[in-house]
Amino acid sequence: MIYLELFLSFFQVGLFSIGGGYAALPLIQNQVVTQHAWLTVSEFADVVTLSQMTPGPISLNAATFVGTRVGGALGAIIATAGVVTPSVIIVMILAAIYVKFKGHHLLEGILGGLRPAVVGLIGSAALGLIILALFGETGLASGLGSIDLKALCLMVVAFIILRKYQLNAILVMSVCGMIGAVLYGLI
Repeated sequence: MIYLELFLSFFQVGLFSIGGGYAALPLIQNQVVTQHAWLTVSEFADVVTLSQMTPGPISLNAATFVGTRVGGALGAIIATAGVVTPSVIIVMILAAIYVKFKGHHLLEGILGGLRPAVVGLIGSAALGLIILALFGETGLASGLGSIDLKALCLMVVAFIILRKYQLNAILVMSVCGMIGAVLYGLI
């Protein structure tokens, strides 16, 4: 039963996550944290972090990690197949449609309408992760007085370094991880 739930949950993620991995994060969180309680919010943040640090798409990495956690190696395979299956089917259908109607104004309008929705999904995921990083699992309910100043400073510095100096994001994440381990007493 758990394998069917894994497949269907990640099939839904793969089916409705138009715009890539960042757009899929709210959908994945809804499935694994809210609906099935396979992970806590904090564990989900760890999944996002690990998914960004490992090679491959975020949603694929997250599916593999959650599948392993919930159903072992077979769970990982099933969750991964679930998240990939809709994309394979949709791409095959869209490729046929695109070849047939390439350059048509209706198709261009549809694609133009999807762009703002994708930006909104990515913004929602980013905002959720920022709130988790700065306020913890209680979120904004704990008030502005409970903001984690160390996390805020680290986030601002990393943002400035990435935007101004355009360093490699993986390098910046790795350095921030080491600094975070020192700041939070893990080393």
